[in-house]
Amino acid sequence: MLPVLAVLALTTLSACESSRIKQTQGYIVDETLVASVQPGVDNRASVEKTLGRPTWASEFDNGEWYYVTRNSSQLAFLTPKPTSQSIIIISFDSGGGVTKVERDGLDKIVSVKMEGDKTPTLGRDSSLIQDLFGNIGQVSSGGGPAGSSGGTGRDGPK
Repeated sequence: MLPVLAVLALTTLSACESSRIKQTQGYIVDETLVASVQPGVDNRASVEKTLGRPTWASEFDNGEWYYVTRNSSQLAFLTPKPTSQSIIIISFDSGGGVTKVERDGLDKIVSVKMEGDKTPTLGRDSSLIQDLFGNIGQVSSGGGPAGSSGGTGRDGPK
């Protein structure tokens, strides 16, 4: 009975290892095309024709385009773990010409921890009952620009 359990356990472990979910997200890098982008030769239009639209572009000065690829692996329902990442950064001058082509990798991934189950906010803490009934008696009952009659503040037809 013990050898059967051992074989079953080894089969299960090997099945878990082979059932890892591997995923590629983002830009699929073609090294030949990336190498063909040359500073001083290419511009925005030629880069877009060669590499396609970027994953994202710089928001403030339109000086850089980013092409990002990330490979990750995950086991069953666990959180995916990045295994590799490639960031191609293409910088442009004010006229739209390519000034440099750089690469970054997995070292640019940052893990952001959540605060907890509540987001800290500024201001006073109040309960639902206080929010619902807290303004009772705080609002005046008339005397606005239209007077206390509740009218529109305009004279009627003459």
